[in-house]
Amino acid sequence: MRVLVVTAVAAEAHSVAGGLVGCAARSSRPLPSGHTVTSHLLAGQTLARLTGSAAPAVDVMAAGVGPAAAAVGAATALATAPYPYDLVITAGIGGGFAPRAPLGSLVVSDRIVAADLGADTPDGYLPVEELGFGRSVHTPPAALTARIVDAVRGTGLPCLAAPVLTVSTVTGTAARTAELAARHPRAGAEAMEGFGVAEAAAAHGVPAVEIRAVSNTVGPRDRAAWRVGEALDALRTAFEPLSTGLFREE
Repeated sequence: MRVLVVTAVAAEAHSVAGGLVGCAARSSRPLPSGHTVTSHLLAGQTLARLTGSAAPAVDVMAAGVGPAAAAVGAATALATAPYPYDLVITAGIGGGFAPRAPLGSLVVSDRIVAADLGADTPDGYLPVEELGFGRSVHTPPAALTARIVDAVRGTGLPCLAAPVLTVSTVTGTAARTAELAARHPRAGAEAMEGFGVAEAAAAHGVPAVEIRAVSNTVGPRDRAAWRVGEALDALRTAFEPLSTGLFREE
C-alpha cells in the first residue's frame, strides 16, 4: 500500500515520520540496509519519501496551514508522484470537543466536514448542499476508520471514531463552540486541513481519512492550557502500529 500523509506544519510531519519504523531522518531508530529517505520540493513544501524494501511505502509532507494550502499540496503530490497512492491521510494536532475527546487522545474521522462552507442567514447557518451546489462532507471507508482506531487503541492511547471538522478560523469562544456542537453533536475534533486534502484525494479517486491528536479543548482560547508537545508525542505513537500493519499491505 502506498500512502500519502499530509500535515500542516513541519513539527507534525516530523512526528508522523518518527512513528514510521526505520525512518532515521525523523527518529533515533537505525536505518535498515537498502533503505533511504529522500526529500522532494512540491508545491513549495518538502515531501519526505521513504524507499527501500524495509520501509513502509509512505510519503509525508507539510503542505501548509488551512484547507486551501492543504488541497494544493495534496493535489500536487497526487498528480506528480511516480506511482499511484492507495490512501491519503491528513494528520496532525487539533482541538478536541470536550468531554468526548480529552487532551492527549486521538480522533480518527468517520466524517470529514467543512464546518463553515456555507452561508449565514437570519434563520441560521446553511451548509453548501442546502444552497444547491457543492459538498461539505467526505466519508472515509468505515472499515478503514475502524481498523485505524483499533490499531491506535492497541498502543494504549485513547482513540475515538468521530467527525473531524475543518474550519478556516480556529474556534476561540464559548458561543462558537456551542454553535458547532449544536450543528455537529458527534464532532470529536476540529482542525484546518482535512476537507481540503479530502477534496484533492476525491478528485484522484483515492480514499482519505483524518487522524488528529488532541492538543487543546475547543472553546475559549487559552494557550496556557494547550499540550502541544504531548499531542505530537501521541501522534508519533499512533503511527507506529500503522507503519507495521496497515501501511505494509499489498
